[in-house]
Amino acid sequence: MHLLSASCVRVFLWAALLHQASSLETVIGLYGETFEIPCNIGAIKSEDIVITKWKYDKGEGTPGDLLVKQQNQNVSISATDEYKGRIRLAANFSLLVSAAKLSDQRTFTCMVVAGADIAEYPVNVVIYKTAAGLEISDRAEELEIGKLTKLGTCVAKDSNPAANITWLKNNLPLQADGKGISIGASVLVNPATGLSTTTSTLEYSAQKEDADAEFTCSTQPTVGSELFSSPATFTITYSTENIVLQVAAQDPLVEGGNVTLKCVADGNPAPTAFNFHLKGELVKVENTNSYTITNVTRDASGEYKCSLVDDPTMGASKHIAVNYLDIDLSPSGNIVKNAGDALDLRLQIDASGDFQVSWKKDNVKLDKEPMFAELTYTDSGRYECEVKMGGISQKVFLELTVEGVPVIKRLSKQRGEDGRHKVLICEVEGSPKPAVSWSINGTLLDESPFVNGKITHKITVVPTANLTVSCTVSNEFGVDSRTINVSSHQSDDNDQTKLVVGVVVGLLVAAGVIGLAYLVYTKKSKQGSWKTGEKENGSSEEEKKLEEKVEENSQKAEV
Repeated sequence: MHLLSASCVRVFLWAALLHQASSLETVIGLYGETFEIPCNIGAIKSEDIVITKWKYDKGEGTPGDLLVKQQNQNVSISATDEYKGRIRLAANFSLLVSAAKLSDQRTFTCMVVAGADIAEYPVNVVIYKTAAGLEISDRAEELEIGKLTKLGTCVAKDSNPAANITWLKNNLPLQADGKGISIGASVLVNPATGLSTTTSTLEYSAQKEDADAEFTCSTQPTVGSELFSSPATFTITYSTENIVLQVAAQDPLVEGGNVTLKCVADGNPAPTAFNFHLKGELVKVENTNSYTITNVTRDASGEYKCSLVDDPTMGASKHIAVNYLDIDLSPSGNIVKNAGDALDLRLQIDASGDFQVSWKKDNVKLDKEPMFAELTYTDSGRYECEVKMGGISQKVFLELTVEGVPVIKRLSKQRGEDGRHKVLICEVEGSPKPAVSWSINGTLLDESPFVNGKITHKITVVPTANLTVSCTVSNEFGVDSRTINVSSHQSDDNDQTKLVVGVVVGLLVAAGVIGLAYLVYTKKSKQGSWKTGEKENGSSEEEKKLEEKVEENSQKAEV
C-alpha cells in the first residue's frame, strides 16, 4: 500500500496523460467494462489488407503480442499473459478488451500490411473508475460554538483517478480559511488494483444558526454525474445568553384563574433548574422550566421574576395584573313599592380598570340610569344593570313591582262594525291586577295583557234603551268606578263627548227656566204676603224645594 497526497497523484497522472495525448490518440475505458481500441487504417481499403497484428507495450520498450489476422484466415490469438481470454478482433480490425483494469493503461499498436506497405497505429488507453460511494464517518456528537471541532471524515473509495472531495453546508461549498474551517485530505492507493481511496476531514467552528444546518460531501468524477453523501446534522451547544419570562393565562386574567410562568433560556442544552421569585417568595424548580400559580386573587398582581440557579444574575421579569370587577346594586332583587313613593337606587363599582355601564328595562336598552322620585305603575318591570371592563362583564337586576289603588284612566265607547253593537272600553291602572266588572251584561270582546300596571277591558252590548253603564275596578288596595251613557239609537255618535255636551246643554236650559220661574214665584209670594198677611214660613219651604230641584238638575247637567 502506498500513501500519496491526492494532489500529487493527480498532478503526476494528468501530466503523463497530457504528454501522451499530445502525440497519440487516447481511448478511455471504464473499469470492469469492455473497451474498444480502434485500428486507424486511414485510406487503406480493408480488402487490400493482408495481415493485421495487435501488440502492446509491456514497459521499457518491450512489446507483447496479442493476436494476428491474415487475409482469408481466422484470427490467431498469441496472448499468454493477462490478456489471455480477454481480447478479440472486431470486424473493423478494432481490438476489444474486456474487464478493463488499471494495468490496461498503456499503449496498444495496430500493425497493418497491405501489399508492400507496412503501417503502425499506436493508441494510448486510460481507464477511469468512479468512487464506490461517499459516506461521512467519525461524526462529532455535538459542535460547540466558537470551538474548532472535528465534524467528520468523508471517504471516496476505489476510484481512478483519485477523487477530489468538496465539503458543503446547506448545499454551498465550504472553503478552508485557517480559522473556523479546516480541511485535510489524503489518498491511499491499493497496490493490487491500483485504485485510490480519498479521505477528507473537516474541522469546523459552529455558530448558532448551524443548529439545523445540513453538512454533505461531494465529488465530481471524470466520467459521470456528481456524487453526494447523505446529509448530516449536528447538535450545536452554547451557553445561555438571554432569558425570557413567558406568562400563560386566560385573557383577561381574572380572580380564580391560573397563571403559568415559563422561564425560557437560549442555551443549548437548555438549563434544567430555575428560581422563580413570587413576590418575595423564592421557589426552585428542577427538570422543568415552568411554575403554575392557581386560583389567583387581586393581591397576586405585581412583579414576577425567574433566574438560573447556577447564575442568579441571569434572569428576566414581567408584571402580572389580575383584573377584577365588583358591582353592588341597592336595593336589588324583587322589590315591591307603592305608587307615589320614591325609590333611591345606588350602584357601587370596584374595578381594576376603566368600565362602561348600561341599563335595560324588560330587555330594552335605556338611555340613562333610572331614577324614581315618584313611582308610577309604568315603572314596574325588570331592570338590569351590566358593567363591562375589557373582556369582563358583571350583571345585577331589580324586579320592581309598583302597587296601589286601581284608577280608571278612561271610559269610552265605540260603534260596532255592524252598527248595532256598542263597544265599551275601560282603561285601568293599578297593581296587583285589578278585577274589572260592568253594570250590564255584555260579551267580553278583549282583555289586554296586564303590563306595567295597565289593563284595557272591552265588552260589546246591544242596548234596547238608553242606559247609564258603570265600569268598576278593584284590587286589595281599593275600588274605583265610572259611568257612561249608552244610547239605543243606531245614529248615536261614537264620540262620548258630543253626547255629554248635548245632555249638559239641555239640563242648563232647563235649569235656567226653573230658576226664572222660581224668581217670579218668589216675587209674587212676597207681594201676596204683604197683601194678605200670610206667614213667611210657607214661602221658605217652597223656596227650599225649588232650590233642591235646581241643585238636582245642576248635578245631572254635570254628568
